[in-house]
Amino acid sequence: MAASFGTGDFDEAQTTLDAARDRAAADGDRRTEAAALDKLAMVLHYRALANNRDASNADAEEALFQQALAVRREIGDLGGVAESLFGLGLVHQVLRRDWAAAMPLFREALELADQHADAYVRSECHRHVGFYYFAEERDADKSLEHLHESQRLREEWGDPRSIAGGTLAIGQIELLAGRHEDAAVHLRQAVEQLEQAGVRGRHIEQGVEWLRRAEAGEPAPE
Repeated sequence: MAASFGTGDFDEAQTTLDAARDRAAADGDRRTEAAALDKLAMVLHYRALANNRDASNADAEEALFQQALAVRREIGDLGGVAESLFGLGLVHQVLRRDWAAAMPLFREALELADQHADAYVRSECHRHVGFYYFAEERDADKSLEHLHESQRLREEWGDPRSIAGGTLAIGQIELLAGRHEDAAVHLRQAVEQLEQAGVRGRHIEQGVEWLRRAEAGEPAPE
């Protein structure tokens, strides 16, 4: 997460997670092994995002999520099952741009997450279901309902970077819906939160550009 929000260097995360997976496998700690597999998939996902949604490793990412999911189902880790289902949804939605394949996974993940997962996983599930309602249904109100619930959960989780990202998403949907005044309020807040959290790179650049457009009454970027 630190690499995704700032450094852009995923090698240390990869090395640490590889070691965690190997140690857990040697110790017979299947819960930790599955968690490491899931996070290794997320490293690939964050790398893809940092490279303009490069889908060249989508199959490898999907395979890691599937491995994690199989172990989590076997040991009855329902919160983990929700997390890995969500990850598989990300592969389809973000990298393959296939909402039809992603949404059954997101819906199953959300149902399990709301009962068994931590606040961050629940937040992520609500976030992407919210994106669906705008991208596919053009229902800004339903989209924002999920995004505000996602934001509440991010605030419960307490990571300033995630909170800033949640505020940014709300402002972006508002701008896409043509609600410039509301968008400007949230995007201004998001830029301040991103700066305070020490976020760098594409996240802060994106926030600044979206805020400029909202304040100027311009449409959202393509």
